[in-house]
This record gives sequence, C-alpha cells and structure tokens, in this order.
Amino acid sequence: MKKPLLGLSMMPEADFVSAIVPLLQSNSVEVLEWSFDTFYDAEEPEWLSGLLNFYAGNERLIGHGVYYSLFDARWNDRQENWLQKLKEECKCRKYNHITEHFGFMNTENFHQGVPLPVPLLPKTLQIGKDRLRRLQDAVEIPVGVENLAFSFSIDDVREQGHFLDMLVEDIDGFLILDLHNIYCQACNFQIDMQEIINLYPLGKVREIHLSGGSWQESAYGRRLIRRDTHDDSIPDEILKILPKVLSQCYNLEYIIIERLGNTLNNDTEKQIFFSDFNHVKEIIEVSVYPDIIRQDWKRTEKIYSEPVEDLLLHEEQTRLTKLLFDGNNVESVKNGKFLYFKPENWDEEMIMTAQQIIRKWNPY
Repeated sequence: MKKPLLGLSMMPEADFVSAIVPLLQSNSVEVLEWSFDTFYDAEEPEWLSGLLNFYAGNERLIGHGVYYSLFDARWNDRQENWLQKLKEECKCRKYNHITEHFGFMNTENFHQGVPLPVPLLPKTLQIGKDRLRRLQDAVEIPVGVENLAFSFSIDDVREQGHFLDMLVEDIDGFLILDLHNIYCQACNFQIDMQEIINLYPLGKVREIHLSGGSWQESAYGRRLIRRDTHDDSIPDEILKILPKVLSQCYNLEYIIIERLGNTLNNDTEKQIFFSDFNHVKEIIEVSVYPDIIRQDWKRTEKIYSEPVEDLLLHEEQTRLTKLLFDGNNVESVKNGKFLYFKPENWDEEMIMTAQQIIRKWNPY
C-alpha cells in the first residue's frame, strides 16, 4: 500500500488560519478535511471557499459531517434537509469521501448537542444501517463512520468496533479510527489501547484522526477523566502506538490532525502544534506498510424505502438526554426504567461526565 496522506481538519477561526499558513506555504498539508455542515446556515468567507476549492480541485478534500445523527430513532425533516444540503454541497465541490460520527443527537437545538452512544441491538443496528444507507444514496462517493470517544460502560467500549463493522458492511463503507477517542476509552476504563484497537475491523480503516485532549477532575475523586477536547498536544502514548496501527490498517489513505480553531492563540501553542505535525510526518515516512493493494470501493445500488423508526427508542433517547441535562443524581439515572438502555450497568463517573458535557453545550 502507498503511504497515507497527512492533513488537517480545517477550522475557520483566524488563530487557526494564521497558525497553519507556514504548513500551507510549504505544501506540507497534503489533504484537508472540512466539516461541511458547520457552514450549512452560514456564508463561507471568500478565502475559505478558495482554499477548499483548491484542495477539491486537486482531489485532496474529504468531508466530515457533525450533525446528521445516525441513530436518531425518529426520522425527521432536519435529517432530510441535511441530506439535501449535502447533495448540493457535493455538486459544488468535489470530495473524495464523506464521514459522520457514531451516536445520536435528538435535541431540538441540535447544533449545541453532543453525540451519545447507543447499545448494539437488532433495532439500533437496523436504524443505523437505514440512516447510513440514506447518506450513501445521497452521494456518489464512499461513506464512512468515526468511532466515538464517550462510552457509558466497558461494554460500550468492547462492542463498538464490531458494531461499526456491521454498520458499514451493506454500503461497502469504511471507518475513521480516531486514536484519541480510543485513548480516552483506554484511560477512562483502564484498558490497554492496543487491546481496544484490535477489536476493530482494521482492514476497513480508510482514515485516522489524531488529536489531543484534556483531563477532568473526577466527581468522586477516584480518577481523572480523559476528554476528547481537541485543545492540546497529541499524547505520547498515541504517537508511540501509531507505527503499529499503520502496519495493521492496510486500506489507510489519510491521517488527519485535529485541533480546535481557538486554541492556537500564542507562539507556544503553535510550536507544539507544529511539533506534533512534524512528528507524525516523520512516523509516516519511516513506518513499514503491508504489501497489500488497497481494495477499490464498490458502489451499491440505491434502495428506496420508508425510513426505519422506533418511537419507543426515540422516547428513551429523548428522556435520557433530558435526564442527564437536568442534573439528576447518578442513582436516579441508574434506576431509570428503560428497555433499550441499561443505565444500571453504566459507570458512575461516566454518567457524571455525560451530565457535565451536555450541560456545557446546553442543547435545549
């Protein structure tokens, strides 16, 4: 296989743009990833459109969705409109592929929401496959899904790789393997990173995400909680394991470094960012890659059917999000009566973390 291309997740903030200028000028950014739906209701600055169009014109632009919500159990106008805007986006700008996040966001103010995990059940898998099929039918390029950082339990962690494998199989889809998301799970559930990685269908990994994050004080004082906040350097543990991961992901094409646009506001932060970029570049150059020819994507036939829905699951998703947002004590959450979710098995620290994340973003 060829060496993967190294690129950045593009941010529109002035601090980010000024920080990456040297990398752009030296042609070090081989590919750009753009979260296209963050500008669905806004006008792109001319400089941003020009940059994205330049990469698109050279077949070096990939798209990353944020707000589709693959596992919302009720199909709604928001998702229909999202797909229509995606079609229009892909007519105007050439993307090599499109991706979305694992999880669901079903609050009214979804632009402030955060994706929450769903358990692997026949109905949740059916809904996820239906939503992913609709996404694939909207575009003529490969579609993939990114693993989620947040998990309520060790069971969520252990089953996500298998879940994603089954989720993308009907559309010949692929995965983004976000290594910092894996790192968060490894830290929060005291499990080895490589053990988690080995649970994923690594032959389906087409893209890798690298980023940093932050530590959050535990509500119970038991341990620090690792958060995927994209505001710091890439942890050494991730950089050390990267060469082995590269040797396992034989269909890998892109490595994307993520950093929030408002977190590069001084020379020290910029130097850390450049150091990370150059370190990853060096790893790519010296790594050993499997002698395997990448598999070509096979476009599947479009299928026209009514959206799969489950109103009970939707009610539970809505009630769970509100329960977490309202700040109910952990025991109230764990004792909640659900059919699809099993909060009695959830980690108390992670329930508190979910509450803090949801209240911070305030999706209501």
